[in-house]
Amino acid sequence: MTQIQRRMLILAVVILIAAVLGRLAVRAVMNLLLGGTLFGGNFL
Repeated sequence: MTQIQRRMLILAVVILIAAVLGRLAVRAVMNLLLGGTLFGGNFL
């Protein structure tokens, strides 16, 4: 595997992780604003 291929693979993995964490962060903020629970269900 060449250096460029390895860099592209690492970049793709970082972008994927960032997208997942970004969606989770947006969901957490929206749940705080709307008063819901993050992963569904009732804790009461």
